[in-house]
Amino acid sequence: MWYAQPDDQFEVPVDGFIIDIVRADLLIEVQTGSFASIKPKLIDLTARHPVRLVYPIAQEKWIVKLGQDEAKTISRRKSPKRGGLAHLCVELVSFPQLLNHPNFSVEALLIQEEETRRYDGRRRRRRKGWVTHERHLLRVVEQRLFNTPTDLANLIPTTLVDPFTTADLAAALAIPRRLAQKMAYCLREMNEIAIVGKQGRAMLYARTQPN
Repeated sequence: MWYAQPDDQFEVPVDGFIIDIVRADLLIEVQTGSFASIKPKLIDLTARHPVRLVYPIAQEKWIVKLGQDEAKTISRRKSPKRGGLAHLCVELVSFPQLLNHPNFSVEALLIQEEETRRYDGRRRRRRKGWVTHERHLLRVVEQRLFNTPTDLANLIPTTLVDPFTTADLAAALAIPRRLAQKMAYCLREMNEIAIVGKQGRAMLYARTQPN
């Protein structure tokens, strides 16, 4: 509802799929979970329609734990984890090449959210039995539309010179090395960067387009 505009249509059947929002000829899917689960749907629809995938990323999150009757809050704390635009690549690894298609775009929303958890004694192995019950949007902090692979490549700071390793990329963006590796994979599949050598056991990358 936050993303909607006047005259938008909701939950519309198109080509055998249910679309979250239809805005004129644009099909909009809002995905808060794994991209892999909707990969076939997006590939099929993009062949015939303009499609935009909207992905909220929690820049800040508050975790609320409920009592057994789920009516009383036991605790509320701020998560130390912070998401950024680069976290889009965590899910985009499922189909990075799709951003090369002129019909496909991704919009990342950096948000503040509240995640409500309840206790489930049958699921003690993960989070000691606490499972996600609901997620509430508190505020949208920033929106960024990625229409082309170059839009994603522009997240690489201009201060990072070629060639670079994923460790260099991680340091430049202040993100974990594992996330930088996913970002490098996406950009390589999009032909925005290429492997140009090795530095010890690490691959060296360079931009394929001028800065």
